[in-house]
Amino acid sequence: MLPATPEPDPTQRTLGVVTATLLVVASMIGTGIFTTTGYMVRDVPSLPAILFAWVLGGIAALLGAWAYAELAACMPRNGGEYHILSRLFHPAIGFMSAFVSLIVGFCAPIAATALAFAKYLETVIPDGYQQMAAFLLGDTSSRSLEWVNSGIAIELVLVLTSIHLLHVAHGSRFQNLFTIFKVVLLSVLIIAGLSQGDLSRITGDKRPIFEAILTPGFAIGLVFISYAYTGWNAAAYMAGEIREPRRNLPIALCLGTLIVTALFLGLNVVYLTAVPRAELAGVETVANTAIIGLFGTEAARWMTLLIVLGLVSMAGALIMTGSRVYETVGQDFRQLRWFALRRGRGGPHVALLVQAAVAVIMIIVGNLQILMAYVGFTLSLFSALAVCGIFVLRRRHPQPADAFRMPGYPLTPLLFILFTLWIVGMVIYREPNVAIAGLGTLAAGGALYWVLDRSPSPNDAE
Repeated sequence: MLPATPEPDPTQRTLGVVTATLLVVASMIGTGIFTTTGYMVRDVPSLPAILFAWVLGGIAALLGAWAYAELAACMPRNGGEYHILSRLFHPAIGFMSAFVSLIVGFCAPIAATALAFAKYLETVIPDGYQQMAAFLLGDTSSRSLEWVNSGIAIELVLVLTSIHLLHVAHGSRFQNLFTIFKVVLLSVLIIAGLSQGDLSRITGDKRPIFEAILTPGFAIGLVFISYAYTGWNAAAYMAGEIREPRRNLPIALCLGTLIVTALFLGLNVVYLTAVPRAELAGVETVANTAIIGLFGTEAARWMTLLIVLGLVSMAGALIMTGSRVYETVGQDFRQLRWFALRRGRGGPHVALLVQAAVAVIMIIVGNLQILMAYVGFTLSLFSALAVCGIFVLRRRHPQPADAFRMPGYPLTPLLFILFTLWIVGMVIYREPNVAIAGLGTLAAGGALYWVLDRSPSPNDAE
């Protein structure tokens, strides 16, 4: 069996299987699905090849969810990769993953989601943005509008952080409401879009799929798609607050991933059949462009407003789950114990505030496309390593016969690892600056662990 670790406070296990499943859904549906396809239409010559890329991403996400379901159900404590890697490999590797989570895993996606929220909101109320820019900055230049976007994104992060500071139950109810709303909205959009779109735009595309798959644009597109599917492991980060985790975690991870994969494939068919590909190529607000093509400008404004509300759900889910990683680090490292502080029934307030501060900095200095590539590359490294842990778990720490087992073992985890390592290799080859930034983040995390390790040991007695 696995070595003992501190058991979560039973009173903190307040989240049921519905909330855990919706947390996965909320964490996945966000910036990536509303922006990535525009980049791929620009860089990949075949529309069927683009759909194939989204299928590959969904399969990889499901394989990862299966693996995390087995790992997290056996080790049901908050922290995600940090907890898994610390116990199965070495605390240094776990700490590096937690450091990456702070910078990349949550703060960068929070920033990217908040920026996408602001960009989509601008398409709904463009006059309002013009007026704010004129009032606050004295002109309506593109640079001034970018600052208005950043300001609105920052405000979103601060408001959502405040909600999760107040009460865990209030935060989870808020998440559930917005997530259900988002799923219903996207389902309606898919049904309406499929009835209005022109499927011949896909079926009539005779450009060779195999040749398109071999292009650099397809490879980099998979990096963006891996970012879009990020969040399939969200419930694992909250394992210490989920009731009956051995039963509910596998259900939440797998069901949430399947729901989102179906929605993503449906949405991409809608995008690609809504307007000619030239109107989508390189467009960041690809959903807005598709909705205008299908339903007209006025209807698009209302539909886009609903997408904006959906992005609120994703940002809230990231804020909720990310803070639990840093909280678990604070429980394990005396030098960082302030990360684990809570007040009343609220979330870990220091962790939430630090996370918000880093996200705000990224909003100010970040670029949406670069942030997405940076996140996709860096998280792939630790996702692959965590899934490698399933081999260690089965060999060294046998589990009860009724424990959840990853279907298709050992082939399925190997396929996931190969897929993620291929993405890592393509980023190193095609976007070396992004890879250097990601590897630099890992090095910084390793250096910080070395400094902490030279101080009194984690969990030493006071």
